Amino acid sequence: MSIMRRLAAATAFLLSVLGGGAAGAQTTSFAAAYNGAGTAGGSCTSSFNISAVEPSASGTYPVFIYLVGTSETYNNAAAMAAVNAMAAKGYVAATVEYASSQFGTCPVLSAKSSCVFNPNSATSAVAQLCSRAKADCSKGIVVGGFSQGSILALLAKNFDARVQAAYGMGMGNVYATYNLSSCVSDGNRSLPGDRLRAVDGERDNFAGGAQAPVQSSLQNVTGLTCPAGSYACLSANGSGWIIAKNSQMADGSADHCYMRAWGDCVGSQYSLDAGWNTGTASWSREANLQWLTRFTTK
Repeated sequence: MSIMRRLAAATAFLLSVLGGGAAGAQTTSFAAAYNGAGTAGGSCTSSFNISAVEPSASGTYPVFIYLVGTSETYNNAAAMAAVNAMAAKGYVAATVEYASSQFGTCPVLSAKSSCVFNPNSATSAVAQLCSRAKADCSKGIVVGGFSQGSILALLAKNFDARVQAAYGMGMGNVYATYNLSSCVSDGNRSLPGDRLRAVDGERDNFAGGAQAPVQSSLQNVTGLTCPAGSYACLSANGSGWIIAKNSQMADGSADHCYMRAWGDCVGSQYSLDAGWNTGTASWSREANLQWLTRFTTK
């Protein structure tokens, strides 16, 4: 890697730790743990970590939960960028570890999501976060995630009615050999389409690797249809879908892992594309996290 690229990577990681440089309240980090399902689903018997940040000021706040993609480290650069940014906006914000090494069917993914979002289990992640003195989950829970994590987030409202909206990256109804239409397509889950924003890259290899199949997948998940060749399809409240273009990426490739600075999904998960991390375009981190804040009270 060149010296300039190393400097860019270091700068991107630093910005992610600082929440992308977004202005906001002072925050405090904390850690917790919960009981989750294994790679094949099943009961919630395995211990997993929670890395979280909350406002330092007194008061109570809504909650934001983020879940990473398959085989990603739960507190990687994208996760912490999202968590720090939401904490600065006035949320008890957390990235939640889970058995991410393998993907799965609807029953497997539903089991993983249930262990995170079951409000009736004292050992669930949502119970651990909502029990914080500064958390008030009656003000709303909003969720986000990437790839497998985006599906777990999408299914969250199946288990906790307090979940108000979801932001998913690399989200689709089909991933390679896994057809998830029965649990993730619009109408087959509790979260309504008007509380979802899905953002994929036009070269997403898990959704067909080109604009047309990516659009088809996003339409199936969100329930919102626009003319063929569209790169955005949003309703009046901002819900819907967005396709990030290759030309908008620093490395020229809007693949499944478009938020990474280079190398597609083989690039470092600790080096972020500047357009996603600090940009203002509709597909960027800030635009989509800001959209989530519409659905909670302060």
